[in-house]
Amino acid sequence: MPPLQGLAKQDGNQYLCIVKKLYIETYGCQMNVNDTEVVFAILAKYGYSRTEDIAEADVIMANTCSIRDNAEQRIWGRVDYFNTFRKAKPELRIGILGCMAERLKDALLDTGKVDIVAGPDAYRCLPDLLAAVSEGHPQMNVELSREETYGDISPVRIDRNGVSAFISIMRGCNNVCSYCVVPYTRGAERSRDYHTIVREACECAGNGYREITLLGQNVDSYEFEGVNFAKLLAMVAEALPGVRIRYSTSHPKDISDELIETMAAWPNICHQIHLPVQSGNNRILEKMRRRYTREWYFERVAKIRSVMPDCGISTDAIVGFCSETEEEFRDTLSIFEEVGYDSAYMFNYSERPGTLAARNYPDDIPIEVKTRRLNELIALQNRLSLESNRRDLGGVFEVLVEGPSKKDPADLCGRTGSGKMCVWRDAVHKPGDFVQVKVLDCTSATLLCELA
Repeated sequence: MPPLQGLAKQDGNQYLCIVKKLYIETYGCQMNVNDTEVVFAILAKYGYSRTEDIAEADVIMANTCSIRDNAEQRIWGRVDYFNTFRKAKPELRIGILGCMAERLKDALLDTGKVDIVAGPDAYRCLPDLLAAVSEGHPQMNVELSREETYGDISPVRIDRNGVSAFISIMRGCNNVCSYCVVPYTRGAERSRDYHTIVREACECAGNGYREITLLGQNVDSYEFEGVNFAKLLAMVAEALPGVRIRYSTSHPKDISDELIETMAAWPNICHQIHLPVQSGNNRILEKMRRRYTREWYFERVAKIRSVMPDCGISTDAIVGFCSETEEEFRDTLSIFEEVGYDSAYMFNYSERPGTLAARNYPDDIPIEVKTRRLNELIALQNRLSLESNRRDLGGVFEVLVEGPSKKDPADLCGRTGSGKMCVWRDAVHKPGDFVQVKVLDCTSATLLCELA
């Protein structure tokens, strides 16, 4: 059978090309999901068609995360797995994209198992890199940029239900927290032109998306030509009155009264804030270079709840950071208790080579101590999540239907405005519908409901 042919576009011109199948696995944060959508859009213009079947792919890529060591170890295993498909297809090309590509560049190519290594700012070069590989040479581009935002590219959305879309509003990070590799793998902070953000949001709404999440490593520091994040959020909310607007992630040192009040002013902005605390102890926060104190964090939470009493608050926390004492860990437990988070992402400290912490502080907390502390924090958060959900018993909430429940396809699932997952029996509605549900029961992770 001859290879498929089709029309591709390059620089506004159409030309006949061979259609190749592109398969991408995405790891890590929502930013990586959006980056994968950008890659699909870039390569579509050069004749690459998305496939979800790895066995039929002509190009296999992994969009990677370096935030923790176990995330990278998983990718090394996937590289070996990807190479098993070369037996049936020797011309198969394998690429590693994203943060791990930026951090481990030469090591990946030295394996002889990877054809392309491309950092987060090099995706426009992928067509040229793939073309050069076809000449028998592995290719790499990990150059970081102070200008690249991909703001002119309309991503190819990969949400199967067509309900929720991610829009990147900025790239990089200037905070340089001592434990974090992101500034080294994603480069300096730069904000995207707000005109292109609003345009992309309107395109999403025109294509039927009912929820949009604005993404940045620290959205609170967004600024473009005098427009800050609060003003941008209001622009998007005003342009799309029938669409839910969410965002991630806020930094406790930067989240402003203006932003909190803007969230309260617009009915389609979801009352949900992800506010990473990382530690509840001031000495550890200073050592992490977080640039706020425990007291400042409490003040921000109090402001949020005074303006939006129904606001869901979630967080991130690291246990076992360099030199953390048992008493300092107890400060993290106590801040969880006092805030009463709805949910949290909790991790052992994982030393990342090249970071300020790795260069300056010994990773001196034994793994068994880290594990014990992490388990204790997880147990606490499970209790807090259950208590938070129990407070919603009997309540009626508007939920956006995301699709069938994973446990029972006769049930639908979706989230409240504050971000809580709901499940209910429903044979009438479909993904993208807004429905009213009443909470009958709950677990620590889910509200069990019926149609109201």
